[in-house]
Amino acid sequence: MAGTFVCNLVHFVWSTKHRQSLIDTKWQDRLFGYLGGILRNNNAVLIQAGGMPDHVHLLASLPSTLPLAKAVNLLKSNSTTWVHGEIQGRLDFRWQEGYGAFSVSRSAQPRVVEYIHNQQKHHQTTNFKDEFVALLKRHEIEYDERYLWD
Repeated sequence: MAGTFVCNLVHFVWSTKHRQSLIDTKWQDRLFGYLGGILRNNNAVLIQAGGMPDHVHLLASLPSTLPLAKAVNLLKSNSTTWVHGEIQGRLDFRWQEGYGAFSVSRSAQPRVVEYIHNQQKHHQTTNFKDEFVALLKRHEIEYDERYLWD
């Protein structure tokens, strides 16, 4: 085959350090815009962003040239630097060390977009820990509860 053809949709999820409520709704959209810029600068596309004060969800399309782990590292490290420089009083801002990354089929994209968009409503009945464990189970990812939370 002469070309490279990739459809690599990934649903990323990670929380702030110790799941602290550090993401204020006053600047959350700016954070999402910055995360989208990081992806754009690496030939990726942010399809949907959402979250709560203690975590984020991103649906992104990654190119074949951007490994998943590198994408997360770029997103988390650069956005932390951005928060420290742009958001007054948030020098304590940190992301948790780990993350979740779940592959999404093109046919499931609209459902994942809606899920991420409706985070406020979803979290009226579910906390982040339960949500994350449910995602792990849905994707049949083995885990040890002792190592899920930092």
